[in-house]
Amino acid sequence: MLAISVGMVACSGSHQPAEQDNAKNLAADKELLTKAQTFFQALPSTAEVLENPMSPEKIALGKLLYFDTRLSATGNNSCNSCHNLSTFGVDNKAFSTGDAGKLGGRNSPTSFNAAIHSMQFWDGRAKTVEEQAGMPILNPVEMAIPNEAALEKKLAAVPMYVEKFKKVFPVDKNPISFKNVALAIGAFERTLLTPSRFDKFLGGETTAMNAEEKAGLSLFMETGCTTCHSGPSLGGTMMMKFGVNTDYRPLTGSTNGDNGLMDLTKKESDKDIFKVCGLRNVEKTSPYFHDGSVKSLNDAVRIMAKTQNNKDLNPEQVTSIVKFLGALTHDIPDDVKAKPVEL
Repeated sequence: MLAISVGMVACSGSHQPAEQDNAKNLAADKELLTKAQTFFQALPSTAEVLENPMSPEKIALGKLLYFDTRLSATGNNSCNSCHNLSTFGVDNKAFSTGDAGKLGGRNSPTSFNAAIHSMQFWDGRAKTVEEQAGMPILNPVEMAIPNEAALEKKLAAVPMYVEKFKKVFPVDKNPISFKNVALAIGAFERTLLTPSRFDKFLGGETTAMNAEEKAGLSLFMETGCTTCHSGPSLGGTMMMKFGVNTDYRPLTGSTNGDNGLMDLTKKESDKDIFKVCGLRNVEKTSPYFHDGSVKSLNDAVRIMAKTQNNKDLNPEQVTSIVKFLGALTHDIPDDVKAKPVEL
């Protein structure tokens, strides 16, 4: 009887360290979650705005236009050419190839989650995805349509578009307008939201991320990355000088002479100021920065820590942060990537 009692005590005692470890882990997870919730928010369920009410018909029309090469002068390019939905909304090139074969001057950012950003383009010259949608169409390098009327005439010659625009914009005297093209594409882009395991973590499901990713999240915050990369998109809400502490060019190898916002405003004070990119799906959207000068995400993290926060991360720290960034990836559903059957 004594032997049985001793055995029971021994077994009971053997569970205590494990229980204590579990309690510590739960407490650490709760603390990490609380801290993370001060910097980040989960993606919204919708990106709809009052200025562009969405409907299934408008979204479908927007997707057609997004994939249609008729929106370019020679028919070589569509929105999807540079912002490929099959490759996380980018083409994985430093500079995209325009309609006539010339290269653009800046790296094409992803269209996923762009609708919840406060601005569009690297110089922030457009505020909404609707405003942004029309600009590449008229850009002489990108899609090279000469003017709004030319596109309207081109689409009006397509019976499918005559029918669909009339259905989506029934009160408009001229449903096929450049404005409505941008509204439809914008409505579609507002569906391109990619919630990931990080959103589940922010919602309280702390097991949605593994220990390595949680360690990376902690280091991401400690390093000061949240100064710019916060909110639901982990960025996309502000302009910032690239190279706060040191010139980025020797680190990135950049040679293209891009002066950022200064090229738009002509103000010396705007030199090297660019939009802060969002970090959703960032492990899939290389190459990085406005000029696509860096192919490796590890290198990009190291460079940003140095240029923006004057911190020299060792390889283990860089890898840790990259592990966390991997938790921001969301597999794109096949129906989103699929080209419309009408095209």
